[in-house]
Amino acid sequence: MASNYTCRACKQALKKPSSSLLLASPRKASLYRPSQLQRDFSTSTPILYHVTSPLSAIAAKSPPPPPPKKPLNASTNHKIPGMAGIAQKLREKAPLLTETYVAYGATQEMMKECARPGEYTIPQSQEKGVEIPRDETGAHLGVGKGWWYETLGLAPTFINWAQITFIHMYMMQVRFRMFPQTHAPVWIQHLTNHAFYAAEDRLVVWHQLNSNSLRQKYLKDMFSQWRAVLLSYDEALMKGDAVLAAALWRNLFAGKDDVDFEKLAQVVGYMRRELGRLDLAGDEEVANGEWKFKGDPGMEEGLVKGPSRMGSEVSKL
Repeated sequence: MASNYTCRACKQALKKPSSSLLLASPRKASLYRPSQLQRDFSTSTPILYHVTSPLSAIAAKSPPPPPPKKPLNASTNHKIPGMAGIAQKLREKAPLLTETYVAYGATQEMMKECARPGEYTIPQSQEKGVEIPRDETGAHLGVGKGWWYETLGLAPTFINWAQITFIHMYMMQVRFRMFPQTHAPVWIQHLTNHAFYAAEDRLVVWHQLNSNSLRQKYLKDMFSQWRAVLLSYDEALMKGDAVLAAALWRNLFAGKDDVDFEKLAQVVGYMRRELGRLDLAGDEEVANGEWKFKGDPGMEEGLVKGPSRMGSEVSKL
């Protein structure tokens, strides 16, 4: 026979509303949330070398994309712009998440232009049983043409290719910094990523480094050098040509004593000239991925040999 007796604790529990019972044990309730039982995962490719904030962090700070506009009437005389028009209107119309695809393709072409002056090959690596020649430091020695190898006298090695490429990458990065604050990191990150993709490809194709751990060691060293280049060239950009020459001497010439200072001055003049051209270029000209560096440092020979303005003023005293 059932009893009519109810204990005091049960009475107090029955008097409380049901919502208070649900809130009494939040930790236990959270254990049964379906979202907690699902495993988070990402389908994006991991990037080893980041020079800026991740794209997700940038997108979170960026304003919402503008509402889509109505398509133009085919009967009007207006023409829908192509890729050049899209690049021209990039700053106003392209949402950040769409721009990353534009930046990826454009910086891929820019990276090829940055690496072009220092290109070299190693024919022996394509032949079976043939040993790759080495220089006095033990680095693989290739065959290269152009001003940097034939006139400046640099050996066509991987490290020299990297330093020549860094000079041109740095100049492009300086121009990217003139983009809007929400856009510039995307372009800088993609250019840097393409540089290390190209470096790893070069290590496999021309240097036959099939060991992943060995390649990663080279790439980590290269990344450390890239960070040093950014710091030293940024300082030089603010302090003048003498500081830039010292930075080039440390990075490009590895601090060697037997440096042709006249040719070193030509590299300084070349960087100043190309930075000036990039400064005058419009955003659409840079963003379309068709930017080309003009000539080589040898074009500064006449300027370097001429008397300096400061020297002329001192001689008058």
